[in-house]
Amino acid sequence: MRRKRARREDLGLTRAEFAILKRLNTPQKIQLFVNAIPANHEIGGETILSLRQVLRQRRAHCIEGAFVAACALWIHGKPPLVMFMDCDASDFPHVLALFRGGRHWGAISKHNGAQLRYRDPVYRSLRELAMSYFHEYFDKRGRKTLRSYSGAFDLRRIDPTLWVTSEKACQEVNDRLTRLRRYSLVSSNQARLLSRRDNFEREAAKLVQYPRATPPAWRG
Repeated sequence: MRRKRARREDLGLTRAEFAILKRLNTPQKIQLFVNAIPANHEIGGETILSLRQVLRQRRAHCIEGAFVAACALWIHGKPPLVMFMDCDASDFPHVLALFRGGRHWGAISKHNGAQLRYRDPVYRSLRELAMSYFHEYFDKRGRKTLRSYSGAFDLRRIDPTLWVTSEKACQEVNDRLTRLRRYSLVSSNQARLLSRRDNFEREAAKLVQYPRATPPAWRG
C-alpha cells in the first residue's frame, strides 16, 4: 500500500489509537511522545511490539518506538521510513525513523539514555546522519561499536497488519530490516584504532530516563 497519507481504515486502528497519532503533527511532537513512553526493559523476555501493542502496554524500545514514529509520520503525509544501524557483537543494533527537512535528513529515535535520540534535519546524507551517532554508540567497556547503516526502508512495503496492529511479535518486519544491505562506516583498520570512551564519559552515559526497577506511570 503506497498511499501518501495513511487513513485510519488503511491502518486498522481504532478511533482512539488514530486520534493519539493524529495530534503528533511535527517530528518534534512525535519525538516527545516517543520519549514519554516508558522504556521496554523486556523483563518477561524479548519483544518486538507493534504500534498497537506499544500503546496498550505503554512500553517501547528502539524498533518499537520507530514503528510509532513512522506511523505518525505516515498519517501526516510523510513516508514511513526507517533505518537499521548495526554494530559489533558486543552491542545491540538500533532502528531509527527517518524524516526530511528540505534536502536534509533527520531522525526520531527511542532510547532510554540521552545519546541516541532525536536528530534535527541538518544531515546531507544518511551516512552523515549515522555518523552523528558514532561517538555515543559504545558498549559497557567503552568501546565504540557502531559499524554500518542501511538505506532508508519504506514500511509501506510491508502490510500494516505486520507492524501497526499485529498482536504477535513483529518478527517478520525485524527480519526484513536485518537483511537490508548495509554500508560500512569504518574500515577494519580504523576500527582497531578507535579510542575507548573514558571513565567520566562512561559514568555520564549511565543516566537513563526510565530505570529498570521503577517503571513510571504513563498517559498517552
